[in-house]
Amino acid sequence: MQQLVDQIEKIDFQSEIYKDAYSRINAIVIEGEQEAHENYITLAQLLPAQEKELIVLSKMESRHKKGFEACGRNLKVNPDLEFAKKFFLGLHDNFQAAAKEGKVVTCLLIQSLIIECFAIAAYNIYIPVADDFARKITEGVVKEEYSHLNFGEVWLQENFTKETKAELEEANRQNLPLVWKMLNQVADDAKVLAMEKDALVEDFMIQYGEALSNIGFTTRDIMRLSAYGLVAA
Repeated sequence: MQQLVDQIEKIDFQSEIYKDAYSRINAIVIEGEQEAHENYITLAQLLPAQEKELIVLSKMESRHKKGFEACGRNLKVNPDLEFAKKFFLGLHDNFQAAAKEGKVVTCLLIQSLIIECFAIAAYNIYIPVADDFARKITEGVVKEEYSHLNFGEVWLQENFTKETKAELEEANRQNLPLVWKMLNQVADDAKVLAMEKDALVEDFMIQYGEALSNIGFTTRDIMRLSAYGLVAA
């Protein structure tokens, strides 16, 4: 705990090095919330029975985006949104391709499991080392992100069959390696913000593993699924 306190005291939120790294990290969370907003609207079209609930989730993501935009303005940082769009391109393209094919299970794995677990992990690690303004915003956001993760867990658990399990395994095989590439890509900038890559990986694996367990995968399944792409992390 004392080590964390000492670390926070050393952070200069106004330094050029911090602001440069923050311009990309802030852009990633803004773009991530925008992606989520659009993805939940698409899911509402694919799952008409859950349309109202999914539209509520999409509106939440839009509010989160505005909150993180305010965080950037507070530090007088312009988010590098061009970088962020490239950062999410792999997951974005895979989600769009799955949606066109009507693969609801794959779409839910990408958005409600991978992206939400990625976001929750990042926010959990960021909150203790954030500036006061951003901490308050992020604490409010992370509470709501758990409800978004829960939607995917519940739907997939209720529809967990041999066929959906196979689709989830294939979607995991295609998309989990992208998470490790994304973490590697942002590791240096995250470190400037006092967010250690190992902590991000660990928190993501905990969130993702728990989600898979809640859906119906065994511990052995989860270990196998979690291993995809981990060598690159």
